[in-house]
Amino acid sequence: MAGKIEDYALIGDLETAALVGSDGAIDWLCVPRFDSPASFAALLGTASHGQWWMGPADRPTAGRRSYRGETLVLDTVWETVGGAVRLTDFMPPRRQFPCVIRIVEGISGHVQMRGEFGPRFDHGRVVPRNWEAGERAMRSVAGPDAMSLLCEQPVNMSVTETGASLRFSVSAGQRLGFVLRWTPSHLADTDVPVPDSRAALDETLRFWLGWSAKCRYEGPAREAVIRSLITLKALTYAPTGGIVAAATCSLPEHPGGERNWDYRFCWLRDSAFTLSCLMRSGYREEAAAWNAWLIRAIAGEPSDLQPVYGICGERRLGERSAPWLPGYEDSSPVRIGNAAADQVQLDVYGEVMNTLYSALRSGVTLDARMRSLIVSFMDHVEKRWRDPDEGLWEVRGPPRHFVHSKVMSWVAADRALRLARVMGLRSREPRWRRMRDLVRREVCERGWDEGRRSFVQFYGSRRIDASALLLPKLGFLPPGDRRVRDTVEAVRRLDHDGFLRRYEVEEARGGAVHEVDGLPGGEGAFLACSLWYADALSLVGRGAEARDVFDRVLSVRNDVGLLSEEWDPVGRRQLGNTPQAFSHVAVVNTAFVLDDIRTGARGQRSARTAWSNRMPVSP
Repeated sequence: MAGKIEDYALIGDLETAALVGSDGAIDWLCVPRFDSPASFAALLGTASHGQWWMGPADRPTAGRRSYRGETLVLDTVWETVGGAVRLTDFMPPRRQFPCVIRIVEGISGHVQMRGEFGPRFDHGRVVPRNWEAGERAMRSVAGPDAMSLLCEQPVNMSVTETGASLRFSVSAGQRLGFVLRWTPSHLADTDVPVPDSRAALDETLRFWLGWSAKCRYEGPAREAVIRSLITLKALTYAPTGGIVAAATCSLPEHPGGERNWDYRFCWLRDSAFTLSCLMRSGYREEAAAWNAWLIRAIAGEPSDLQPVYGICGERRLGERSAPWLPGYEDSSPVRIGNAAADQVQLDVYGEVMNTLYSALRSGVTLDARMRSLIVSFMDHVEKRWRDPDEGLWEVRGPPRHFVHSKVMSWVAADRALRLARVMGLRSREPRWRRMRDLVRREVCERGWDEGRRSFVQFYGSRRIDASALLLPKLGFLPPGDRRVRDTVEAVRRLDHDGFLRRYEVEEARGGAVHEVDGLPGGEGAFLACSLWYADALSLVGRGAEARDVFDRVLSVRNDVGLLSEEWDPVGRRQLGNTPQAFSHVAVVNTAFVLDDIRTGARGQRSARTAWSNRMPVSP
């Protein structure tokens, strides 16, 4: 069985990634891309669905592990009766085809080691044909996929129909390297060079240390910030600049439930948060690549805009199930693909306009083609902003007039006005200003509940939604506005043992049922929402409380600094897909907000001034 979600660490090559358990098992690997079918899918089933385990022969449950400095090279150390051994796992930055390299080194004494290698293609469904391919190698082939496992030193390898077993021992100072390489099956194994593990390790360390050295952030919790940035870089598909939401699919928001989604794609609403995060941290190249991916992905008619795209901008992400996989802790169905691509989510237009504006402010050039794109987008938003939609949380219930979607329509008009001043679109300003004012008036009238003293989730609802915390950060209302302060206070009703849920739920027979989407089963606290709360607290002058919330979120990172989508305060465990880009983006952005407040206080600047310098409210 798979371990807890927090038992996994990430390694990757900027085109795909693997999850390595604290027990030495690689339980998840999709090759050659993030969104390819998994070749190791034990995370969603058992070892029979694909796994590569390596460790001491007595199979200790967990080793002591850490990343090697500010890199994505993972070290796991076991101390046994016979001695101590270190396993180093990494994926060198891609040159042609993906490789996973595992290096075993003796630290002290003499340790008996074992390995079990069992690839399965097509998300654990297809058992490949396996055979010995030389003195110290094996090859696995099925359909379009081929894997080769090379042992750089002699070991006892036994190849069977289902994989290979490895037996060897390691003494102090001894080093053994193992290289896993994926290739298209039509290529001969001899046609593709095999990297030397020692040289590949040196190259990988140099790459990550050089990349991390560019980070500009020097404030509190720098270790958490740089680990989050490394994670975001690892979730980047280098050929296009797209950033996937997570490395995994179908890890549940509640064990045993059906809220299991495929997050190996790129969401537009993450764009503004991600762009701001990268630019402020000093990563202009990655920010420009992400912005370029965004422009390519959204090209076409505004009416065809999707909330989510593939890593190369693909539009068809058809959702299907994998019934041969039992699911993580029997959470089914296991979903592959994401039907959210077909939803109407009007907030994404505001996300796109906000991203373009943020890019311009950060020094990214917007060429002449952007003028027509902005005009066509705004023409569409003007026609559609009054429509109901599926909203920020991608509900699978009936469309609603979600307050956040309306606010993002206001954002679209507001950012369009700002862009108009520098892109020769002043003739459009009166129309966009009228729309902006109309949206704000309607939201303040229909989205505000005086009885609850809070903005609500959708028109006519009395439920509170954590997305209301974004109002001051987006510039919709200033932090000093009574309604902002009251909403920040009201959001405490979403508290779940110190963390925030996304929105209020109602109890029904058989457990929690969400009023909006009707899906059975509960979910954990949404980590990004807790960090939005910290941001909002900072902006309204409650800095000490904000720091407490931030520290609380950092405290639930796993032993190597990773966060999934959600946290279960009762079970004390991470939930949802992992590592989650949105959670790590929020960590970085909140760290900057808190640092702004800290440095602003030194310079006798208030929280309101620090906020207004970043996102001034338009008249």
